[in-house]
Amino acid sequence: MDQLLRVFTTVAEQKSFTRAAEHLHMTQPAVSHYIRLLEQKMDVKLLERTNKYVRLTKVGEMIYHQAIDILGRYTRMERSVDDIKFTARGPLLIGSSYTYGEYYLPYKLATILQSYPLLEPTITIKNSHKIIDLLRNHHIDIGIIEGSAPDEEESIKVIPFAHDHLSIVAPYEHSLAYYENLSPSLLREETWLLREEGSGTREVQEKGFHQLGFSPKKSIILGSTQAIKGGIEAGLGISLLSEGAVRNESEVKKAITLDVTGFPLERTFSLITLQMAFYTKAIEILIEQIVGREHK
Repeated sequence: MDQLLRVFTTVAEQKSFTRAAEHLHMTQPAVSHYIRLLEQKMDVKLLERTNKYVRLTKVGEMIYHQAIDILGRYTRMERSVDDIKFTARGPLLIGSSYTYGEYYLPYKLATILQSYPLLEPTITIKNSHKIIDLLRNHHIDIGIIEGSAPDEEESIKVIPFAHDHLSIVAPYEHSLAYYENLSPSLLREETWLLREEGSGTREVQEKGFHQLGFSPKKSIILGSTQAIKGGIEAGLGISLLSEGAVRNESEVKKAITLDVTGFPLERTFSLITLQMAFYTKAIEILIEQIVGREHK
């Protein structure tokens, strides 16, 4: 049954029998056969399919969400068997916001894998809101976000574990680079490089503009911190970024932190898991390495 559900959820997510077959390393006729078997077993039509599209029926959408939950539980059950044997092995699905995932998490994983080489971590980098969605839908085991989950997320456990400092960063030879205690009004006419809506960094950037007392007249939206750093180096504009994210660029004189009154700002990194009575050994290890044994 789990294979039927796995094929069905893949077709639903890929919105294509062909792409689902490629993703599952199966033939398209085999995928179609599994879907027919599941529809016969359920005695209901799960997918509407034409030459132009494949989409869930109303019943199919309901079954899709339950299938995701069932597959997640099945996977956790398999891992629990290993945990009983006192081993930590197999897949560990981690979702992280961009800043932590790109600049901090790789070092944590390197330390973990030295002690637990049989773990197979997979990292998904998205903005914080999407990481929460992935966790809620059982697509990841554990998430790391900037800030906190929404108050209504009672199904999610939030563990704040670290503080990050964000400063206003400019190209190294910027005209304001060597001013002390810059007045915020001097930054009003600058072009600002911003993250997309829903990003934890964007939320802090908006907080920064509130503190500066203005909204930027000119801005460019970029989809990652790395892209913003490239834009700063190219002279496209300035931005509010994590000091950890631009440490290397500062050292090689590609970017510089401006001395602005009221900065840096502080934000919190939080680890999120589903509220559950039992964590696999792999999840426990990751939590211990990131937030410490006392917070598990």
